[in-house]
Amino acid sequence: MVSEEQRRVLDPERDSAALKALTHPLRIRLLGLLRQDGPATASELGVRTGESSASTSYHLRVLAKYAFVAEAEHRDGRERRWQAVHSVTAWSNKSMESSPGSRALLSLSRRAQIEHLEASLVRHEADIADGRLPPEWVEPSGISDLMPRLTPESLTELWEVFARKLGELTARDTGDPRAAQVVLLTAGLPLAPRDPAAEPDVSGPTATATATVTATATASDAEKPS
Repeated sequence: MVSEEQRRVLDPERDSAALKALTHPLRIRLLGLLRQDGPATASELGVRTGESSASTSYHLRVLAKYAFVAEAEHRDGRERRWQAVHSVTAWSNKSMESSPGSRALLSLSRRAQIEHLEASLVRHEADIADGRLPPEWVEPSGISDLMPRLTPESLTELWEVFARKLGELTARDTGDPRAAQVVLLTAGLPLAPRDPAAEPDVSGPTATATATVTATATASDAEKPS
């Protein structure tokens, strides 16, 4: 479980400028990369994102202005190294619905998480295929798209149980040399009833697919707040 020191909770009224700073997709990506892979220079991040070092340097300075990133220990005196200040940025979904700007950020951050999942899947499959991960990771890894029927109270309880169990397992595995970074992206998105005869299906090809294994902590910018 992420400690309170590693969690930054933003309020859309008090922290509107900081939230606005996150509305740029590249800033979300840079912050995610620093959280996932550790400190890096603007040039290194430029290579990884396909952007110029001037562009990544500018956006890193914006993130630093609002205390999302800070200078890290330098390997030499030639270029700044940056690190993420917190592991997680969180907020109240209810509060984020208060204005069009915060709603837009909520939507943007969720789509960034989906992009992170897709990139992580490509990386995971390559790591398995190239032998960078041992065979014992093949069975527990996977993605699930289960569709249970729950009340708002039950969905809230599910998040709480999940966070508590994840904290227990993370603490248990601390120091175990077999532990690896796991991309764990979860979603709880209630859908209103619709008339199949009157409305087109816009949910995509996985709407009726059901996986059997769930195993994927996240480095993307936001997590479901408690």
